[in-house]
This record gives sequence, structure tokens and C-alpha cells, in this order.
Amino acid sequence: MNVVPQRVLVARLLTVVGLAFVAFSSTSSQAAARSERPNVVVIFIDDMGYADIGPFGATAYKTPNLDRMAAEGRKFTDFHSATAVCSASRAALLTGCYPERVSILGALRPDSQIGISEEEETFAELCKEHGYATAVFGKWHLGDRRRFLPLQHGFDEYYGLPYSNDMWPRGPRGEELPPESPKKKNNYPNLRLFDGDEVVDEDVTGEDQTHLTEDYTRRAVDFIDRHAKEPFFLYVPHSMVHVPLYVSPEFEGKSGAGLFGDAVMELDWSVGEILAALKRNGLDEKTLVVFTADNGPWLNYGDHAGSAGPLREGKGTMFEGGYRVPCVMRMPGTIPAGTECDEFCVTFDLLPTVAKLLGDEPSADRPIDGKDIWPLITGVDGAKTPHEEFYCYYGRELHAVRDGRWKLHLKHPYRTLDGKSGGKGGYPVEYKQVATDVALYDLQNDVGETKDVAVEHPEIVARLTAAAERAREQFGDVLTQRETGSSVRPPGQGRRQARN
Repeated sequence: MNVVPQRVLVARLLTVVGLAFVAFSSTSSQAAARSERPNVVVIFIDDMGYADIGPFGATAYKTPNLDRMAAEGRKFTDFHSATAVCSASRAALLTGCYPERVSILGALRPDSQIGISEEEETFAELCKEHGYATAVFGKWHLGDRRRFLPLQHGFDEYYGLPYSNDMWPRGPRGEELPPESPKKKNNYPNLRLFDGDEVVDEDVTGEDQTHLTEDYTRRAVDFIDRHAKEPFFLYVPHSMVHVPLYVSPEFEGKSGAGLFGDAVMELDWSVGEILAALKRNGLDEKTLVVFTADNGPWLNYGDHAGSAGPLREGKGTMFEGGYRVPCVMRMPGTIPAGTECDEFCVTFDLLPTVAKLLGDEPSADRPIDGKDIWPLITGVDGAKTPHEEFYCYYGRELHAVRDGRWKLHLKHPYRTLDGKSGGKGGYPVEYKQVATDVALYDLQNDVGETKDVAVEHPEIVARLTAAAERAREQFGDVLTQRETGSSVRPPGQGRRQARN
């Protein structure tokens, strides 16, 4: 019989005790982190291009608060909205799902008969289940009937517009238009402003819109001050920089770069006010702040639109300029300062990431598509994107499939300026409608999607083509005569009723 020396037994015992202590400490640390229940602030900008703020290359105007946020936090260079249009991208953020799964597509019009389903668990509902106060101040755009409004979907407070600020029967400066004007959207009602479930302004004017960014910000700061002693989820989906552009008198002409620059500078001021409120209440290290956008720039508006920088195309397309968006996250002491993440992430990853922090899991009978990206947010060494593939849908059309490096465009139509300049003064020019054939791009070396390398990489084309077929099985693809898929859930259905 072999006799184990006493010193070896002691060493083994110490090792076991040490491992147990490490495991206990790790578990205790995780439990402590979860018990802290971090506050979450999501600032969601409308139609902001990839290169529209200082940390992502803007130089025509200053964004000092966002510059500071990036210096104190982490910049995400391969961060995406789930698609390139308003309602669909907001549905993805708030449900953790592809818009195609929850059947919120495009941009819902006033009096839409559909909206976000009461069967979907929203970001706000998740947080409320864990004792959070919740609020949204800004553009909702997930249905304007009472049953679709925020207070019916987990939010304690709501103040803002029910849809885009251009869905009104006025011109770009709020002017009344004659009935014969081709610019008059005579099928749109007056633009309304909500406070909770009640309409507090039946006819929002251009003058009223000059105060939107300031009003949303003041309400956000007041909410932080009132709920500083309890966990909260604050969602600030600004109406700007969607056209028509408006700024308060304090910012008009301030940028020296036109109305668009003024609007971005006011949004940067808003970020500064929110960060100051967190600091004043001692909440800096307890709050995850996310700044990002719903889609890329609306390029045919020219001097009233932003820039996608090196990326191809903009809003309304699934080229990178349409759905890759600027993103900065900050949580001092948790997110490493002055760092950058180049891994692929999506807005719908935020909900499951926060759920994981709270010790929660999505319901098995209503699957979601987002993944936990906390290792990427906190800068864990070697952390990689959790997404093996991503489906680039625009409505029910599957336009492309990508992974961390490669992107395969399928045959699809898209709109482009085709090299011409955009409009001026708030009036757009017409896009040219074109189509692309199958094309493979190496985003690692060609972020502008300029060189088709499909011939050189047939194995990548085959792999992503198979992924496209999996997408069609789940969500359909009208471009290949698949009207629906096995994983599609219905939207909420409205009832015909008098306007609120």
C-alpha cells in the first residue's frame, strides 16, 4: 500500500480549502453585485449616425460630455441596432428580440391598429419585478392607443411624443401648408404630447418642439433625484436628431455647424445633466449608463442629417451605415475607463444582460434573441461576441447575414443617394432605388463594404447562406416568398376607438 506523506496531505487539504474559499468568495461577490441592483439609464438618440459624436470622429462641433463619458467608460465600435428604422429598433431594445419575432416592423403610423404586445416582457417590466422605479421620457413609437402606451408595459412614468416628430401636417419649420402642397401630409393628425396616459398638448407646434430635448432632460434629472435611494430604470429616447430639427434658444447657432450641430450639442448637454444628477446623488458607481441610437442617419435630408463616417449608406438600409450606431457605456469602478470594445453587439443584448445581473432568466416559452454581453461591457480579457450569426432584416426582407468578421449580402433592393448630395433646410431629395446581388464583405478589413470577396471565400458564402436559410425558417423572408416563419409572434392588436 502506498503511503502519502503528511506534507502532501496537508498541501492537498490547503488546496481544497483554498479552492472552496475562492468559490465561496466568487459566489459571494456575485451575490453582492446582484444584491446591489445597479441602476440602468439608456439614452437612445433618433437617427444619429456612427460619426456624429466626438468619440466616433465628429469634429465640426463639440460634444464634451460624451467625450468625458467615453474617457470614463467604454466605447463600442461594432455595436448595432437590430434594424434600421424607428419602431422596429425600439421594439428590439425593449423586448430583447428581433423585431421580426415580435412583429413590430417599420415605423408605426398615428392610429396604428397594432403595437407592442402585452404578452411580451419589456425591459421595464423585468426591472419592476425586481423592485425598480421605471420611467420613459421621449419618443415611444410602439403604438399610440392606450393599451400600447408605456404605463401598460412596465413604466411608472411617461412624458413625450407617441411617434416621430415629423408625423404631423406641417412643414419642416412647423409652418402650415396649403392643401395642394406636395409636402403636406394631410393624412397625419396633429402631433400630440403625452404625460402618462393623458394627452397634455393636442397640437404640438414648432415652438413646442424647441423645448423637447430640454423637457425630457429636466424630467430625467427630476426622476433621478426622486428615486436616488431605490434602484431605477430610466429610458430617455430623444426625439432629436430626427427631422424636423429643433433646438432651444440657448443652443441655436451655438455649434457653428448649422442646426444639426446645434441639436447634437444640446443632446450632449442633456447627457451632461444626467451624469451630473447621478454624481450629485452619489450614484456614479451604482449606475450603468448606455448612450446609443436607434439607427443611422437619414441621409437624403443632407444638411439636416448626420454622418455614417466610413460606413456605407444610412437609415433604411442594412448596410453598416444603416444599423451600426455609436455606443458608449459608463459605470465607474465596473467598466474600465478609456477602453474600447471591437466585438459585435446589438441593442437587444442589453435586456438579457441586465436580467443576468438581477439573477433572472427569460421565459422558456417566449424565447428572446439577445445575449449576455456583460463580459464585453466590463472588459474581461479574451471576451468574444456571444453571437455566432446575426440576421440583417429590414421588415420581413432578409437583406444580409453576418458574423463577427464576415457579412453576406443576399439579393435585395435598397435605397441610395448614389453619390449625389442630400437636401437642404429640412427638405429631402429623392433616393435612387437599386438592388444588390449576392456579395461577401470582410468587415474586419473593409468596414465600408466596398469590395466583394465572395469568389475568394466560397466556404464563408456557403456557411452564411445556410445561416440565411435558418433565418427564413424562423422569421420568414418575403424576398424568397416566405411570408412568415415558425418563430414569429403576433403584435398587440388595437381596437377601433376614439382618440385619447
